Amino acid sequence: MVAQIWPIVVALPILPRLLLLAWVLELLALPALKKHWGAEAERAAINLGVLLQAATGLAMLAAAWGLGPTLRVALLVLALGWGVEYLGAHTGLPFGRYHYTARLQPQLGGVPLLIPLAWLMMLPPAWAVAHLIAGGPGIAFVLTAALAFTAWDLFLDPQMVAWGCWVWDQPGGYFGIPWQNYAGWLLSAAVMTALAAPLNVPAPFPTAPLLLVYTLTWLLQSFAQFVFWKLRGPALCGTIGMGLWMAWAWLAM
Repeated sequence: MVAQIWPIVVALPILPRLLLLAWVLELLALPALKKHWGAEAERAAINLGVLLQAATGLAMLAAAWGLGPTLRVALLVLALGWGVEYLGAHTGLPFGRYHYTARLQPQLGGVPLLIPLAWLMMLPPAWAVAHLIAGGPGIAFVLTAALAFTAWDLFLDPQMVAWGCWVWDQPGGYFGIPWQNYAGWLLSAAVMTALAAPLNVPAPFPTAPLLLVYTLTWLLQSFAQFVFWKLRGPALCGTIGMGLWMAWAWLAM
């Protein structure tokens, strides 16, 4: 796997390569920013990290598909991501009852605008995993993508709750996160993937670059939660859960 990474980076067009580098450097700097400049710097770094990762994935898609199809998929995911989070925050479906705090700004309808961007930043890498494991669009592709995407939340939800970004009305069995949340993630990711697949164009899917994004997300989350954030339970579960999909995808390359 390590030997495969450098050729992927070198083969990237200049814009996604620069965005990838900026995203990784920004995430590596986040603990230092929090330590020296406090919560406000941390919040700004969280926002910037999501924007950079989403931009990296979109640049990779645009290099393969062109701008028009990429924008159509992006707008669909953003709209669906905001819609399902609005539904969830106001009704408890499909994730369970929770509410966002004021920590992540700006917000629309009680949903931080960063949240649909987070859906957008990780769905394309999950699609890359599904392309390698399950092939083209179909039931197996949709299910694999949803599972690979949901594995990321083994890291994310406990971390965001610990940082005070949202609060569960009734904490559940996975480090305070309700199990219903993960069923909701699976369902939502599957629906978004199924609806986005018909918008894909015949051009090749940028599987290798987006798998690299999935891999770096796994690596950075594992390291940060073990070493900096001291969330060792979620770190272990996320490292295993997300790592299994990542390893399977690399073996299928």
